[in-house]
Amino acid sequence: MAEHGLPALFTLFLWWFSTGVILYLDGLRQETFRWTMLGATTLALAGLAGLHATAWDTTTQGAYLGFVCGVLVWGWIETAFLTGMVTGPSRLACPPGATGWVRLRAALAAILWHELAIIAGALLILAVTWGGSNQVGFWTFIAFWVMRQSAKLNVYLGVRNLAEAFLPDHLRYLETFFRRRRMNALFPVSVIAGTAACVLLSMKAAAVGATPHEVAGYSLLASLVALGLLEHWFMVLPVPADALWRWGLASRSAAQREGRPAPAPVA
Repeated sequence: MAEHGLPALFTLFLWWFSTGVILYLDGLRQETFRWTMLGATTLALAGLAGLHATAWDTTTQGAYLGFVCGVLVWGWIETAFLTGMVTGPSRLACPPGATGWVRLRAALAAILWHELAIIAGALLILAVTWGGSNQVGFWTFIAFWVMRQSAKLNVYLGVRNLAEAFLPDHLRYLETFFRRRRMNALFPVSVIAGTAACVLLSMKAAAVGATPHEVAGYSLLASLVALGLLEHWFMVLPVPADALWRWGLASRSAAQREGRPAPAPVA
């Protein structure tokens, strides 16, 4: 039981703590962002080095290290986006009344560099782990990518809870691309696909003959996908997700008390 429970608890803590830290740093004054990005870049490079060093480590420790290194690289993606350093060629709000292709094109322009950075990150991880038998870090990054893409699409199409509290002031223009609805047609598909992935990964972890590395790796990935599903359910249930990270959002509350104005959107 512990061989499955410990990875789940480890994933839960790392997901909760790393998300809170990123939210806190991205809510500080913008002059601190260069230091935030320096730290995030250092950690991401360390993560890539660690992924290369553990690419052939098929021990339980190798699975955990690969997972952590994958999280570090993904952390750079999230930090770069929320600081506004890597977003898109446009920082304009959605044109009033825009629908269809016009709205989609404007939304893509707002996050294009971010999407390309994710692809670059996946290719870098693939390169440094190429041929290795320990691919936990790569699949960790892919799991983050798929679940985040699903969340973005659901928010774009419309959900009950848009989690606006997670956007720092300098990204408030992105709210204009969100749509509030009780649900959209993609949401059930996202949940069913995520649940199926979680079940399959759990079955792999519990399979007879699974090595300790496989048990740990599949358990970590199953737990990560389960947390991604939880984030999806937060979108449609009357439960405020930001309650989990009040401490991370404290920097934004401080900013509001100081009366710092949000920067105007620029083209």
